[in-house]
Amino acid sequence: GLENHWGLGRTAEGVLRIVDEINSPWLQVTADTGNFLEDQYRQLELLAPKTFLVQTKTYYGGGKWYTLEIDYEKVAEIFQKVNYRGYISLEFEGNEDPRTAVPQSLELLRNAFS
Repeated sequence: GLENHWGLGRTAEGVLRIVDEINSPWLQVTADTGNFLEDQYRQLELLAPKTFLVQTKTYYGGGKWYTLEIDYEKVAEIFQKVNYRGYISLEFEGNEDPRTAVPQSLELLRNAFS
């Protein structure tokens, strides 16, 4: 899937413009919860109907580059509204020891998305 990232993918509108122009069943969206620095929930709502993969980010111990406060219950609601049944991946970008932070992150996500 095309990930919301920098450049044209900086906004949901930019990602959808590319996906809609290509108009292929082989191209959908990878929605990265940590790459929208403004209006993150509204932008995730725009991407949700065309999302193939939800890539979540957690920042235990503070972020390596930046830290976002992400309400994963709210994120889960957004994807439940469009009946999302795909994968949810974890990208840990915090400074805490991954041996403790990754299990914490997985518990957070399981609680939010179950």
